[in-house]
Amino acid sequence: MIRVLLADDQSLVRAGFRALLDAQPDIEVAGEAADGEEALRGVRELRPDVVLMDIRMPVVDGLAATRRITEDPDLGGVKVVMLTTFELDEYVFEAIRSGASGFLVKDTEPDELLRAVRAVVEGDALLSPGVTRRLISEFAARSKEPAAAASLARLTEREREVMALVGIGLSNDEIARRLVVSPLTAKTHVSRTMVKLGARDRAQLVVLAYESGLVRPGWLG
Repeated sequence: MIRVLLADDQSLVRAGFRALLDAQPDIEVAGEAADGEEALRGVRELRPDVVLMDIRMPVVDGLAATRRITEDPDLGGVKVVMLTTFELDEYVFEAIRSGASGFLVKDTEPDELLRAVRAVVEGDALLSPGVTRRLISEFAARSKEPAAAASLARLTEREREVMALVGIGLSNDEIARRLVVSPLTAKTHVSRTMVKLGARDRAQLVVLAYESGLVRPGWLG
């Protein structure tokens, strides 16, 4: 059972998400929060698998709450998916840097929301379907100059290749087709790369790919 915490200051939004999620046999809403401070208390008390976190909330905003969750080693198993009204919200880039596993626009289709919640638990989710590559491109254009890539020395040549493909937004199936390997083999390479680099999830792997200089803006395709 996937346990979800809903954090949004609009009760109608929470009610809509709750109705959708609770109707699924493998998902349950463990709790709700109307601001970032409540979300933090709920996460520490309930230890949900996924937090659907609105970016703009009173008391403590979603970005600050996300940073505090992802920086707490005791909450390492909690995945945060940011909720935003606009696909390219200016805070989304900082949210991904801060450890969020991705983001969804609030008017996303129900099937996409359910798919995202299930996928992020598996470590496969990055961003809202349909805008992944566009957002990665925007992120890359705004990112800092690449830092020293010493950490990449831990990776095999194939793992670097896989990391670069993750960095340009390819799914495991797409990576498998590109490298002519099975999807399971591609997933294994991605998982091993994340472990070696200490990446929380796929989103953080993308950030590391850009910040290390392994992938540069304009390499989408």
